[in-house]
Amino acid sequence: MAIMRFATRILVIQVLTVAVVVAVCSAVFTFLTVEQLKAEAEQSALSISRVVAADPQVRDEVARDTFTGAEPTAAELARGPLQEFAHSAQVSTGALFIVITDGNGIRLAHPDQQRLGQVVSTGFDAALRGEETIAWETGTLGESARAKVPVFAPGTTTPVGGVSVGFERASVFDRLPPLLMTVAAGAVLALILGAGVAVVMRRRWEEITLGLQPEELVELLKNHTAVLNGVEEGVLALRPDGTIDVHNQQAREITGIEALAGRTLPELGMDEGIVDKLLRGDRPGAVSLNNRILYLDSHPVTRGDQELGHVITIRDRTDMVELTERLDSVRTMTQALRAQRHEFSNRIHTATGLIDAGRPHDAAAFLRSIGGHGGQVHPLLGAELLEEAFLSSFITTAAITASERGVGLRITDDTLILGEVDNAEDIATVLGNLLTNAIDAAARGDEPRRVDLTLLDDGDTLVMTVADTGPGITGDVDVFAAPPVVDDWTDAIHGHGLGLKLSRALARSLGGDVWIIDRGGQQPGSGAVFGASLPGVMRSGQPSPAPLTPEGKDDR
Repeated sequence: MAIMRFATRILVIQVLTVAVVVAVCSAVFTFLTVEQLKAEAEQSALSISRVVAADPQVRDEVARDTFTGAEPTAAELARGPLQEFAHSAQVSTGALFIVITDGNGIRLAHPDQQRLGQVVSTGFDAALRGEETIAWETGTLGESARAKVPVFAPGTTTPVGGVSVGFERASVFDRLPPLLMTVAAGAVLALILGAGVAVVMRRRWEEITLGLQPEELVELLKNHTAVLNGVEEGVLALRPDGTIDVHNQQAREITGIEALAGRTLPELGMDEGIVDKLLRGDRPGAVSLNNRILYLDSHPVTRGDQELGHVITIRDRTDMVELTERLDSVRTMTQALRAQRHEFSNRIHTATGLIDAGRPHDAAAFLRSIGGHGGQVHPLLGAELLEEAFLSSFITTAAITASERGVGLRITDDTLILGEVDNAEDIATVLGNLLTNAIDAAARGDEPRRVDLTLLDDGDTLVMTVADTGPGITGDVDVFAAPPVVDDWTDAIHGHGLGLKLSRALARSLGGDVWIIDRGGQQPGSGAVFGASLPGVMRSGQPSPAPLTPEGKDDR
């Protein structure tokens, strides 16, 4: 047997609930209506009884009959005034009967003349005690709602008889069938409305849940949670209107924005053109957002013919780009060292050849010249001003690269490095990027093409300035703002790519900064000047001061 779908079960439950509620309400209404009709009949009987009992003629005739002890015959009573009065009242009120009795319970007036002069079939003691009673009783005329009131002697409060007025059950409930028909019609109408609402709600339920049942929704929620929180990538679910509906923790961490729900991609800082390209299903390449380099993928989500929006997958590639920058610097230095080794090997072979040729004096002179400049005639000007091993090797490598492009690299006379490098990777990333940009700028300028580098250390902080003879930086260019989309990672002149942006981010993460000292370009040969401060990358090369003796002498 097929299991009933949840929406169908809800429909059946709703219809049954409406039916039960309507049935209960109808029963309660019917019960209240019956009780109301009964109460109305009893009150009508009581009112008529009081009116009849209070009539002066009735009081006189009943008192006379009771006090004199007369026993008139049925024929005499039938012709008497009480019978005529009771009959007229009965006809005018529509009562089943109006019975008048004396103090002995003898009928003085009755609808059936045959029963005149006889004792009533129901109790009359309460009336003789002066009490009024209302009850449903069965007498000689059948079951009826009847009221019994006492008849007092004229001018006194002494009960001398009673009046009983009754309404038959059929007449009491004459209005009940139309009322019940009205109730039944209302119940049917309510049931139809309830069933209609239940059907509409069922359809709406299936539209909202896309036809999924609660069990499927539970499984979907489990899968949703597992997928969102079980991946390293950020995930954004967009509604058809482009607003973010669902996201995971990774998306908040990658974008650096906590409140993502209800916002659009342009509100996060993405270019609208890139967003349009993304939602068309094209990969826009790398996107720069809040100092992060992101790769985005977009996938449309549909169910049947209904478009539900898009799912955006975010991959953070900032660390990879930073590593690429560092790797480029290391690769450049490695190539230069390989060239130095090759040239040094050639010079050793030359010296060996001179010795083998019997020219030892020439060989000795040649070797002395090698010792003077380390075996490499490099194009770095002012190299003697820099004795720190790593910086010297790294800048020498940059000088070789610069010379291949017709640019001279010079260490200025203001350079003073007393310590040693303690964080080579960060220095290579920032300094390498500044030198690469400066060499590119100088190569585009006029003669003389030159880059001037100044290095200073202060404790553990390395400060550097890099000046070039290129065309400078125009005033409307923000060299530290990467373009929204980057198709390759090759830096162009002064920050048209990602190098300066990443260098500044790295420097600031250390507590330093990278900034523009002079945009240049005011006159030929006057290019841009950049400054950088990198705390925590050096070890102090100055000996710590020796402790002094109490006499103030050096205790070393």
